[in-house]
Amino acid sequence: MDSESEHEVFEDGDGDLAGDASEAGDDQEDEDIQLDEGGDDETEGGEGSEEDDDEEDADDDEGDDEGSEQDAGEDESEQYDATMDIDASQPSTDRGRLVSQREPAPIQRSLSPAHARRASLYTTTPTARSYTIEPIAAIPHPVATHCLASSLCFSHLLTGSQDGYIRNYDVFASCNGKTFLTAPQRHHCGLGDAPMRAGILRSWWESTTPVAGQEAIPPVYSMAVHSDALWGLSGNAEGKISLFTIRHDPGRVVHVIQGHQKAVSAMCLAPDEKGAYSASWDNLAIHWDLNTGQNSRTFSGHTAQLTAIAVRPFNVTPPTAGPSAQADSDARSEASFDDLFDEDENSGSRPGSKAGGGPGLLLPSSQRNALAIGRGIAQLEGPAYSEFSQDMLLTASIDGQIVLWDRRVRDRAGRLDMGDKCPPWCISASWSADGSQVYAGRRNGTIDVWDVRQLGLKGQNTPRVLKILRNPGSSGMVSCVTAFPDGRHVACASQDNIRLWNVQDADTRSRSLGFKIIAGHHGGVVSQILVDRGSRFMVTGSGDRGWFGESTKTVLVHEIKHLQ
Repeated sequence: MDSESEHEVFEDGDGDLAGDASEAGDDQEDEDIQLDEGGDDETEGGEGSEEDDDEEDADDDEGDDEGSEQDAGEDESEQYDATMDIDASQPSTDRGRLVSQREPAPIQRSLSPAHARRASLYTTTPTARSYTIEPIAAIPHPVATHCLASSLCFSHLLTGSQDGYIRNYDVFASCNGKTFLTAPQRHHCGLGDAPMRAGILRSWWESTTPVAGQEAIPPVYSMAVHSDALWGLSGNAEGKISLFTIRHDPGRVVHVIQGHQKAVSAMCLAPDEKGAYSASWDNLAIHWDLNTGQNSRTFSGHTAQLTAIAVRPFNVTPPTAGPSAQADSDARSEASFDDLFDEDENSGSRPGSKAGGGPGLLLPSSQRNALAIGRGIAQLEGPAYSEFSQDMLLTASIDGQIVLWDRRVRDRAGRLDMGDKCPPWCISASWSADGSQVYAGRRNGTIDVWDVRQLGLKGQNTPRVLKILRNPGSSGMVSCVTAFPDGRHVACASQDNIRLWNVQDADTRSRSLGFKIIAGHHGGVVSQILVDRGSRFMVTGSGDRGWFGESTKTVLVHEIKHLQ
């Protein structure tokens, strides 16, 4: 086919193009049939003369040339057919022959370093029988440290202090470096003569923009940090919340959120990191929209200064060694399904399912649905855990009241029942790793453990106290409580030291010690304890958070070793 004829074919309509291609295919098939018949005749005729052989060789050469032209024609016709049927739902066929549609191969792209590093963080949560925790690095501060915050990977550790400065430390460089504390620094930290690594400081900045005529920068009482350390939030004694950058252009204050009248004592980020919650001494908790900086909702109802606020974890129950007898009895009992967030008429609903017409959710027993963590995604067994909500949060006040909130309802969702002998005091409270229990430290050296799935003695919307963990009488008040990611252990800080409790195995009626003492801290008030998601590091800071007590002016980094 010459170039002019080819040009004419492309200018014709779609039907002419398909017809020419089909006719070319018919002619090629007829020629193939004739060649096959000729080969059969030669086979039947037997051996020929040498001249016949020469003629056959010449014919074979010509046939090869014709065959190559035919193959080119077939390839050209297939290309035309694929072009015609590229938008068709089914591939076109020509006399029973399937016309292949060549799709472009997907582009294989390698993971970026950030994605690869994040993927390494989402590992299976370890279920150790116990832990050995030892201090490996110390960070001396000139003043008290009231709050701590870190990125998800723990590479950025931020401290908020009494002098109004925020300091950014490199945890891994501090633990693996060759810089050790000097003798005066060891004396400042109260560590004696033992060698201890020093913290590596990245940068530091003022928490707020200095105002002309202001004598001092307000102390920083609370902080929250983005998971990738792109930005952070800090609350100060004046009730202002500053939004600042961390990884790029560290310390630049982007916006100042104003809404509280007194000091911001506690903060936490929403699960999607598009909002934040703040608790203040003005007895109010506020949900902020970080896209606009506006107040989304105000939680009111406390009659004293707020000391803690925390969002309920969502589907992060790690695998455990096995259910306990108490848990088995809870799973068999109908009382293990708490109608805390539903009306009375919905109390007869099926356990584990959402009550029809009710505004809230049921909290099923954790033993019915075992969760396993795989690369950060909770593997669910059964539909009950799909009803859990990220809208739940708790707030604690200094008068000992702990209230549960649901953002979807107007009033509070419930209040944790206090015992008759419980002192009216609490400055630290937290959720368990699976969100089924709440821990609160008391002034008399005890830690109350509530099960939000079970009703208390005072009726509706009052979860009962599951057990009370008792420290020695001389330990003093419990200033900080932090749950470990395994869902079994809790670290509680007292005036004398920090203790590690196994909540599941702790027997309150036994005379034996149910805790381990964590070396490092002694004396002074522990303001906050951080534990990374892999249970590899624990960081403690000392400060009074504006209430009362002495500070050691030291931040300690501990290494956690798992005991199987």
